Amino acid sequence: MENTTSTPDTDPGSDHHEPTSNIPGEARPIFSPPPYWHHSRNASYSSQLSSERPPPIILEDHTLSQAASRAALWAKSIAIDDYVIVHGTTPGIGSYVVWNCKVQTLDGGPMTIRKRYSEFDELRSKLIKAFPHSTNSSLPPLPPKSAIYKFRPKFLEKRREGLAYFLNCVMLNPEYAGSTIVKDFIFPPEM
Repeated sequence: MENTTSTPDTDPGSDHHEPTSNIPGEARPIFSPPPYWHHSRNASYSSQLSSERPPPIILEDHTLSQAASRAALWAKSIAIDDYVIVHGTTPGIGSYVVWNCKVQTLDGGPMTIRKRYSEFDELRSKLIKAFPHSTNSSLPPLPPKSAIYKFRPKFLEKRREGLAYFLNCVMLNPEYAGSTIVKDFIFPPEM
């Protein structure tokens, strides 16, 4: 009588393959592929993907919108046109510079505010405390101070440019412009 060993029928399309062994009594390890080898896609999956198109791009005009970010922005442009040196009682002592800032609003005409460098410095410090995560990338440093050159025209022109850049970055950023810190800077509360 002929000794036949029967092996289970395996489906050629199956992912499970059992190795055959010619040694009698040896356990046959079952090969099972990792779960990421199994694909649930059928033949029409790629054609189905290509037939689904993303929705068309829609252009919307938000200029008249009252969205929260739009409501926070109220300045159109900011410029520091000039400065005035205020002299103290003693020549050279107690003197300071006042910067004339012109703010063009979205809804009305221009406003002129007058600020000292120390007020810009205070604004920046308050914004850093109130917005610690945002200020790293969107809040530029103020121009440097100088005890020697502080009233020289060339130094004051560089400072004017730096303060104008700083104020534009603050006033044209909806996160900052909508804050009470900035509103108190522009419209100081009466004491």
